[in-house]
Amino acid sequence: MYKAAFFIGGAGGDGMLTFHGRHYPISIGGISGGLAFGASKTYFRGTVRNIRRARDVDGVVRRRGRRRRARPRAQVIVMTNDKGARLELTGRQVGLQVNADLSGMSIGLKK
Repeated sequence: MYKAAFFIGGAGGDGMLTFHGRHYPISIGGISGGLAFGASKTYFRGTVRNIRRARDVDGVVRRRGRRRRARPRAQVIVMTNDKGARLELTGRQVGLQVNADLSGMSIGLKK
């Protein structure tokens, strides 16, 4: 995911969802406002729970609860969508962005 901001920020990227042995390309996007500046690139890896089909990850996911440490210098971010999909993500960031808080984003399966 790439993020850039100067008061109004945007994020975008793509990735891969592996579900029951099949791979589904996904797109990721978001927009934010407020006091923010900088640019960064984050590499996420994680697990999706509570889905019955790949399409259940579509939609807006929002962070729930606090971040927790998975290992030194790594944090787990837990996000859910309105279909009940639960994403547990860890990542590493390259670059600097003030107010780089990931509170919500949109995920969609590519066709």
